Amino acid sequence: MQQKRRSPWQVASAGLLGALLGMLWFGAAQAFESSLPGAVATAPVRMTVWGFEVYDAKLWARPDFAPAQYGRHPFALELQYLRGLKGGTIAQTSLDEMKRQGPMNEQQSQAWLKTMQGLFPDVKKGDRITGVHKPEQGVEFWVNDRLVGLVNDMQFAQLFFGIWLSPQTSAPDLRKSLLARWP
Repeated sequence: MQQKRRSPWQVASAGLLGALLGMLWFGAAQAFESSLPGAVATAPVRMTVWGFEVYDAKLWARPDFAPAQYGRHPFALELQYLRGLKGGTIAQTSLDEMKRQGPMNEQQSQAWLKTMQGLFPDVKKGDRITGVHKPEQGVEFWVNDRLVGLVNDMQFAQLFFGIWLSPQTSAPDLRKSLLARWP
């Protein structure tokens, strides 16, 4: 089979497109990372539910991160999805897991569910949702390296990140793996 010959313009434009996409990805990645100077990422940790692989989680934090006081530290938690899921399902599951972390009243519960439904899109395999913890502020959410919103509520942030980082998590092995780097 004979390979199609590409013109110099096609080769140059393909190279330029690749370089531009690389710059966009690098710039976007730097956007959330810029608020975490010195942060290092864990190796991906796989979340499996009933034998189904759901996502790979990565925790980005500085060397002085103290898991027992995670609410005092800036960090990011990135979830890269391994399957398609509806945004509404992600929001409802997040709320259900947040309720395991601590008390909330019905008004908070409904407001937080509505907020998450507005932030979390339907995802497909390879999509990433990243939450960046902002101490004394709340949570900044990124979808595929695009900022989608900020929840200015410290209680929300504590309960949301508690899904993965709190001793009350429903996934203690995942928590242990995410926090292995930090004593």
